[in-house]
Order: sequence, then structure tokens, then C-alpha cells
Amino acid sequence: MTPPAPAPLRLLIADDHVVVRAGLRALLDGEPDLEVVGEAGSGDEAVGLALVLAPDVVLMDLRFAGPDGGPDGVEAVRRLIARAPALPVVMLTSYAGRADVVRALEAGARGYVLKAGPPADLFRAVRSAAAGGMGLAPEVVSDLVGHVVSPAPELTHREREVVRLMADGHSNRSIAASLYLSEATVKTHLVRVYRKLGVDNRAAAVSEAVRRGLIDLR
Repeated sequence: MTPPAPAPLRLLIADDHVVVRAGLRALLDGEPDLEVVGEAGSGDEAVGLALVLAPDVVLMDLRFAGPDGGPDGVEAVRRLIARAPALPVVMLTSYAGRADVVRALEAGARGYVLKAGPPADLFRAVRSAAAGGMGLAPEVVSDLVGHVVSPAPELTHREREVVRLMADGHSNRSIAASLYLSEATVKTHLVRVYRKLGVDNRAAAVSEAVRRGLIDLR
């Protein structure tokens, strides 16, 4: 007598784009061992639905663009893990910056997959997280390993000054005036700062610089 097939893994998708959720549902439901049981369009909705539906894995977008001022994906993961520590969450995002990956993993995410990656990466991450492991896209693993093996250089004194002023809300023009530099030079410093810190925007640069102890905002 053939034993019954195991129940499929129950998934909750959290993304603020309806089209993205529809595409993910079609992709995931096409796998015989995966089943989408719910969708959320915001971080708050994701936390609430996850606690009600108790899925096997939550797929969480990193950044929600909704106007409600709710939590981003990382904060949603943090809140969810605080109430359901055993629930695996996999970040599914377009952002591959090292700072974003570290924030997500520190919040308790069990995986990090890029939306532009092959479906096989997503399936692997979901199944691995559900089994108690970690599901990281190959690009993410390579970047993290490369950072450990060859850490990014520290910021120069001038780069730290730029980041401090940026943290205070100064524009490039204001930073240039404060440091007696041209705006082009400020932009060059920012490009170098982003590269060294593994980020792609001003807020992430400030957050990562503070986390590493490179600047003090007190």
C-alpha cells in the first residue's frame, strides 16, 4: 500500500504589490509540496495573518511602500519572531545590499532570496527554512563570505564627516558648503562610502556606519 504523500508546506506571502503576490502564488502553487494559504499587503497585515494562519513559512518583502506608515519587512520580522519564535521567515526582495541582509538575519529571518533570482533559489530557501535550516541565495552567501574573508576598508576621516552630516539631514549641497568641497566631490565620497559599507542608499549608509561604530550620533 502506497503511503500518503506528506502535506504541502503552507506559505504566507507578504508583499505590497498585488501583481508580485499573484506571480509568486502561481509560481509556488505550481510545486506539488508548496501551497500558498494567505497574502498580506503590509508589514502589520503580515504579522496578524501569520499569527492567525500559522503557516510553515512566511515570505516577507524587505520594503513596503504603503502610505500607512507601518513597519518595513525587517521590523515586521522582528515583531513576528517576538510572538512566534519558531516561525521561519524568508526575505524575498530586490535589494541585495549587505546591510539589508545583515539587518534581516539579525531580526530573525531564516532566509534571504532575490526576486530576480531563479525560482529554484526560492524553492530551496523555503524548503530549507521549513526544515530548520537557512535559505540564502548564492549571491548573498558569496557577498557575506567575501566580506568576512576580505572586510571592506574603514571610512576615511573625510568620509566619516560626510556620513555624520548626512545623518543630520544635510543635502549634498549643504555638505559641500560645510566641508568646503564641490558637490561632485561629495558625490564621489558617497559612492565610496556606499561601496565600502555594502549599501545603496543614504539611510542604510548611516545605519551601517552607526552599527559598525564608525560614527557616533550622540
